[in-house]
Amino acid sequence: MDRHYLHPLFNPRSLVVFAGDPEAEAPTREARTLRQALAASGFAGSVTWLDIAMTGTLSDLANSRADLALIALSPDDSAAALEIVGRIRCRAALVLTTGMPAARCQELHETARRHGVNLLGPNSLGLQRPAFKLNASALGPLAAPGPLALVSQSGALTAAMLDWARQHGVGFSTVVSLGPNTAVELPQVLDYLAADASTQSILVYMEGIRHARRFMSTLRAAAHAKPVVVMKSGRQATGSKVALTHSASIVGADDVFDAALRRAGVVRVRQFTQLFSAAQCLASRFRPVGDRLAIVTNGGGPAVLAADWADTLAIKVAGVTDLGEDADGPAYVQAMQAAVADRATDGVLLIHAPKAGGDAEAVARAAAEAFVPNAKPVIGCWMGEATVRSAREVLVGRQMPVFRTPEAAVDAFHNIASFYRNQRLLQQTPPPLTGLAEPDTEGARLLIESVLAERRRVLTEMESKALLAAFHIPVTRTMLARSANEAMLIASQLGYPVALKIDSPDIAHKSDVQGVILDVHNATQVRDRYNEMLQAVARAQPTARINGITVQPMAGRGPEGQRGREVYVGLTTDEAFGPVITFGAGGTMIELIADRAMELPPLNQFLARQLIERSRAAEMLGEWRGGPAADMQALEQLLLRVSEMVCALPQLREMDINPVIVDANGAVAVDARIVVDKTSQAPGSYNHLAILPYPSGLEREYPLGPQAGGGVYTVRPIHPDDAEMLQALVRGLSAESRYFRFASVMPELPERLLARFTLIDYDREMALVAIVRDPPAAGEDADAGHERIIGVSRIVTNPDGASCEFSLVVADELKGQGIGSRLMQSIMEVARSKGLSEIMGLILTNNGPMLKLMHSLDFRIGPFPEDPDFRIATRLL
Repeated sequence: MDRHYLHPLFNPRSLVVFAGDPEAEAPTREARTLRQALAASGFAGSVTWLDIAMTGTLSDLANSRADLALIALSPDDSAAALEIVGRIRCRAALVLTTGMPAARCQELHETARRHGVNLLGPNSLGLQRPAFKLNASALGPLAAPGPLALVSQSGALTAAMLDWARQHGVGFSTVVSLGPNTAVELPQVLDYLAADASTQSILVYMEGIRHARRFMSTLRAAAHAKPVVVMKSGRQATGSKVALTHSASIVGADDVFDAALRRAGVVRVRQFTQLFSAAQCLASRFRPVGDRLAIVTNGGGPAVLAADWADTLAIKVAGVTDLGEDADGPAYVQAMQAAVADRATDGVLLIHAPKAGGDAEAVARAAAEAFVPNAKPVIGCWMGEATVRSAREVLVGRQMPVFRTPEAAVDAFHNIASFYRNQRLLQQTPPPLTGLAEPDTEGARLLIESVLAERRRVLTEMESKALLAAFHIPVTRTMLARSANEAMLIASQLGYPVALKIDSPDIAHKSDVQGVILDVHNATQVRDRYNEMLQAVARAQPTARINGITVQPMAGRGPEGQRGREVYVGLTTDEAFGPVITFGAGGTMIELIADRAMELPPLNQFLARQLIERSRAAEMLGEWRGGPAADMQALEQLLLRVSEMVCALPQLREMDINPVIVDANGAVAVDARIVVDKTSQAPGSYNHLAILPYPSGLEREYPLGPQAGGGVYTVRPIHPDDAEMLQALVRGLSAESRYFRFASVMPELPERLLARFTLIDYDREMALVAIVRDPPAAGEDADAGHERIIGVSRIVTNPDGASCEFSLVVADELKGQGIGSRLMQSIMEVARSKGLSEIMGLILTNNGPMLKLMHSLDFRIGPFPEDPDFRIATRLL
């Protein structure tokens, strides 16, 4: 409940402005623009104009202290002004410049860091807070107030968006133009906006990220609290030219970014006008459960346009109701209500094309009166311009999203369906290890180290399969033959038919050099094919080192002669987001087919199934060509095992398991190629992952005291699924306990805080919950007991990266049982493991029990200078 550390930046009560003497000519173009913006906006707080050449004592400077400093000077003068800002103890500053060199920007960052100033800029076009009448920007006139927040890494595009919004009546809670060299970056702004009560939806335009882990964790937390729509430029369609595996060569950076946004629970759009339409739809809080769209229309042509575009976006058309050209309001209402009630539809599109002599506004008025917001999505499309403008205004007044073209309306429904589908992905926070049999992680590490010790990066097929086997991934039995006679002996032991494959560290794709021969049925063929393969490889790649030829039994032919399906599972490492798991149709045509569904690790069963279903290969995994359906559970388990490998082995860079033969009896890896590299990362730190796994290793059990009824309670990290239990804990607290914890008498947590408290970034914060299982009620099964949270301890890392702030709450009926002490000791241990050096927290002066507990844990208790109602408790870790 405490103020966010960026509060002085976005909610300043007072400003100091370095833009030259306001009575003289402006020293820079930015200074002139800033002066005009401040004068026109009518900011109600105090504004003090300062000059870098001002004289006086430090006490005189201190009297100029303000929440936010605005600097619009030359680069040299900006540095001097920022030094003054630090001395007068401003907590936030904005440097409004363009074209400042990166080296000079870094100098300003260091000055701000030294003084503890949160710096927006340099090379930023500033920010706007319309409700506070603050226009600290070079973005043009102050935007209208509204519920949307806009954060952009491009100043020019921000100005264009604001101009478009002014023409279309769109208002904003916040507008931030970050620029390329800002110290306050996108994740920090998202973190603030996620908790900002005046912001209902967040729009983001971005061009790149610096820290994938920080970006993903903050984006996930923001998207859990409110709708987030992202537009990103710089799409890249092709993979790396130096990729050593098929999967790495067909995956582009933009594909990975799409996967990351899906996992973050946000919607991506391609045009900035779609940002606003998507936000409009998501703000309606529709609750779809699928992607089946019913179309109600008064003309066949518009319905065809809508259906065609729906097919392009993989939206299913659940049915088309053509009411005819003369359809009136009651006809639309009847059709709309029937479609909403139909369980075979997830949304409804109303299309009205104006007709001579028709009354588009009357139709709209009837539909608006029957429209029920916050239910199944209903989207309007009143085509045309002048004759239907008033009709669209009627629908907008009832909060029905309405568009000019069928394609735009279908886009809107696609955004709604995508948002709620991605929200299901957002809820998934898997641990690094599944519940399957424990892998031989240490053996796998030793194998990789031996390869790297030989100054190799590419594992042989046998080494790759040994690595897979360490994680219990089924592989075909493979043996290396160094002569034709040895190959014949091995083949006779394995049983015919067999496959022969070249084994060379220098050959990336065996098929390209005729290094794979299948269906070899007898010893003579083994001998002849062995010699022929060596000759073909020597011609195709004469400098390649040859270890020999591997022999393995043919896989994938069922008892009735039906071949299994060939799929691939891969790994590629993205420059920004780290490892990415890929899945699709496999075999020798993998690059031509380019079937590439992907997901960021770690995976759980839900994510593995979603990954499979997003691929085109999913269509052939059911009953196919007269054969039974593939064993989906075996395929999911294989993906879970790959996820375990990726989490446990940061040395992995690329991987192809291709083909994986899957049929009704299971899944087996027939061939594999793995690329590794050195890492300085400590095992178990997971620094290579963009999404930190759920820290299941922190789970502990402790005994409950006899006064609490005995038994045990579990202390573990909080999980998104704990929201309902956490709300029950807060509702069950006494008014005094709620006030002591939140400095508020609110009866329950607001939805935005509940989301913020349960889906957390385990990297920069931690919340541990104490959970007990109550016995089953009379008549219930013995295993039907209900879990409930009886206490929560929490730390959030401060912006300095060295200290953290704590909070603690215990259920009233269990106070004095040692639970609070145990939770505090556990959360302090977590803080130590994160490398933090100090823990601190604010405690109300009249909260005697909490002050006593902190004394017992060797905290120092002192006054809090900013508010006499609080004491501050601190302890070195």
